[in-house]
Amino acid sequence: MTTTYENLNSEVALLDPDGNLQFHKDKEAARAYHIEHINKHTRFFHSLREKTDYLLEHNLWKHETVEMFTFDQFKALFRQAYGFKFRFQSFMGARKFYNQYSLMDLDGTTIIERFEDRVVMCAIDLSGGDYQAAQDLVDSIITGRFQPATPTFSNAGKSQGGERVSCFLYRVDDSTESINRAFIAASQLSRGGGGVGLNITNLREKGAPVRATPGASKGVIPFMKVMEDTFKYFDQLGQRSGAGVVYINAHHPDIMLALDSKRENADESIRIKTLSMGVIVPDITFELARDNKEMYLFSPYDIERVMGKPFSDVSVTENYWDWVEDERITKTKVNARTFFQTLSDLNFQSGYPYVLFEDEANRAHPLKNAGRVQMSNLCSEILQVQTASEFNDDGSYKHVGEDISCNLGSLNVHHMLNLTNDEFTDTVIASTKALDQVSRSTSLDKVPTVKKGNDTTHSIGLGQMNLHGALGARKIWYDSDEGRDLFDKYMAKVTWAAMLASTQVAKEHGAHAYYDGSEYDTGAWFDRVVTPKLEEWGDDLHIWGDLYAPTRAEWDMLRVEMAKYGLGNGYLQAVPPTGSISYINHSTSSIHPVAAPVEIRKEMLTGRTYYPSPHMDSDNLEYFQSAADIGPEATILMYARGQHWIDQGMSLTLFFPDKVTDKKTGQKRDVTTRDIDRARIFAWRNKIKTLYYIRVRQAAMQGTQVAGTAMGLIGEIQEDACPSCML
Repeated sequence: MTTTYENLNSEVALLDPDGNLQFHKDKEAARAYHIEHINKHTRFFHSLREKTDYLLEHNLWKHETVEMFTFDQFKALFRQAYGFKFRFQSFMGARKFYNQYSLMDLDGTTIIERFEDRVVMCAIDLSGGDYQAAQDLVDSIITGRFQPATPTFSNAGKSQGGERVSCFLYRVDDSTESINRAFIAASQLSRGGGGVGLNITNLREKGAPVRATPGASKGVIPFMKVMEDTFKYFDQLGQRSGAGVVYINAHHPDIMLALDSKRENADESIRIKTLSMGVIVPDITFELARDNKEMYLFSPYDIERVMGKPFSDVSVTENYWDWVEDERITKTKVNARTFFQTLSDLNFQSGYPYVLFEDEANRAHPLKNAGRVQMSNLCSEILQVQTASEFNDDGSYKHVGEDISCNLGSLNVHHMLNLTNDEFTDTVIASTKALDQVSRSTSLDKVPTVKKGNDTTHSIGLGQMNLHGALGARKIWYDSDEGRDLFDKYMAKVTWAAMLASTQVAKEHGAHAYYDGSEYDTGAWFDRVVTPKLEEWGDDLHIWGDLYAPTRAEWDMLRVEMAKYGLGNGYLQAVPPTGSISYINHSTSSIHPVAAPVEIRKEMLTGRTYYPSPHMDSDNLEYFQSAADIGPEATILMYARGQHWIDQGMSLTLFFPDKVTDKKTGQKRDVTTRDIDRARIFAWRNKIKTLYYIRVRQAAMQGTQVAGTAMGLIGEIQEDACPSCML
C-alpha cells in the first residue's frame, strides 16, 4: 500500500494540464513524509538536557563530544541550528537522511536525531575544541555550503558509530608476509565501514617461480578471489556489504586473465563478481596502440630482481624499451589495440574497469620528492604516495611503510557562488580545517601502515558537488565556454583558500613530512599551475556575482605565508562522486552533468523514488540536459578545467547515449566500443588522471513508456559500487 508521500513523489513525473513537470509535488512529498512518518516515529523529549542525558546514559552520544564545550555553549549551537528552520527540499533527501544518517534508539526503529541534531554533533566533533569553529561549521553545514562525507557526517559524535574516514588504499608487495598483512588490513578496515583499494601490480604472475621452483606461482586471481570473500565476510554489521577494488598495471603478465575474470560469462574458477577492478595505464601503452604494435608484459618477479625495486616503484614508460631488450626479464606480449578493445568490451558490459593514467598522475603530482603515485581508490579520486613495509620472518614489522586514508567532504558550488569574497574564503578555510581535524583525531592503530600514512601527511580531500545545478540555475549551459571558464576560476579560488588554510594549520601543527623539497617548497607548483592561468586570464578574474579569482598579489601573499610555515596537509583536494550527501544537501552529484533531469532511484528498502534535479524549474529546464545527451567529450573538458587545480584526482564517470551521429555518414548509429576507445584517448590527451565508471544509456523498449509522463526527462539511475564515497 502506497503512502501519501510516495504518491505525491510519483506525481513529479506526471505532466500538469499545461504540459509541465510538477516540481512542487516533491516538496509536498517531503512535508507529508515528515507528518505521516517521521513525526510519528520520533522520540519526544521535553528539553535538550533531557535528550542529552538520555543519549549519554544509553551510550548513543559520545561524552567527549557533548562535553567539549559548556552546556550553555552546547545548547547555543542547537539554538543556532534550529534557528535556521531547515527543511528538506526533496523527498529523496529526507528519506536518505532518516534511513542512513539519523541516530536511532536502541529499538532500531525510533528516530532520535533530526537533521539539525546531526549537524551540531558533527560540527562539534570537527571543531577540535574551538567554539568559533563549531559555530562556523554549524552555519556552513546547515546552509548547505559544506557537506562532510557520509562516514564523517553519519558517525561523528555517535558512541556506536563506525569510522569517520571514507576509504583506504593499501599496498601489497610480493611476499607472504605482505600478502597476509593485506588480508588482515582489508578485514579490519572493511568491518569499520571503509572501502578498500589494493595494488596487486607487484604480485608475481601465474607460473613464475617460487623459492626457485619453476611454475609454482598461482598469480593474481587466487588473491583476488580470497579478497572478494574477505569483503563479503567482513561487512558493515550486516547493513551493507564490504567493498574493495584491486588495481593492476596494464603491463602485468596476468592483465588479460584479470580482465577476463570480470566477464559475466567467465569460468567460475576465475570469475570475480563483486570485487571492483582498476587498470593502471602508462603513456607507452597508448603510444603502442597508436602504432598498432605489440605491447610487452613484464614479470614483476624479474623486474624487482633486476631493478632492485618493486614494479610499482618504477615507471613503465621510462623503462619500457630497456626491459624489452633485457634478457633477464621474462616477458610475454599482446597486441596493444586488443588490450584496449578488451577494456572497452568490459566497460560496455559492466562499467568496469576503472582506469588510472599513471604518467599524468605522476607528472602533475606536487610531492614528487616523496615518491610515485601507484594506484587509486574505490571511486578513483585519491592519488597519494605509498611506501613499502619490511617484515621480519615471523611476520612482524621491521619497517612500517605508509598507506592511505581518505578524509572527504564537499562544497556546494551553487551556494558558494552566492557568497562574497570574504564569505567564500572563510567557508573554504573552515571546511579545510574541519577535514584536517578528522585526520588528526582519527585512530587508525589497527592498520599501522594506514596510521603512519595519515600521521605523516594528514591528507584531506576537499571536493565539489552541484556544479550542474549551479550552472543550470544561472542558465549557463554545462557544455559552454562560459561554464568552463566559471568553473576554472572558481577552482582557482577554492585552491587558494584551501592552501591558505593549510598554512594556518602548519603554523599550529607544523608542516607535513614531505613539504621540504616538494613543488610547493621550490615554487615549481606556482610556475606550473598558477602562472599559465594568470597569463591566460589577464585582468578578467570575475567568476560570478561579487566573486573574483585570486589576483597575482594574493598568490604572492600565499607564497610568502607558505615560505614561512609550509603546508600542514600533504594533499588538499579530491572530487568524489558523492551520492547520498548530494541528496541530503539538495545538490546535483559531484561535478558531472545530471544522469537525467528527473532521476528514478530504485533501492531494495525504499522502492522507487523520483528526484528532480536541484534548482531545476520550468523556466530553466532546457539547461539540465542529461550527461548522455551532453556527451563524454564535454564532460571531460569540464573535468580538465578542474583537474588543473586539484592535487589529487576527480571521480569521472562517462555517460554515453544509446545512439550517436556518425561523423562520416551523418547518420544515427548505435554506440560501440570504438566510441569508448575514443573517449578514453580524449581524456588522456586532456590530462585527466583517472576514469571511474562507463555508462551507456539503453534505449527504452517499445511499449514501456507510460502515458502522461515526461519520459524524455526521466532516467533510471544505477547504484554504483562504492559504499563510502557514494553513499
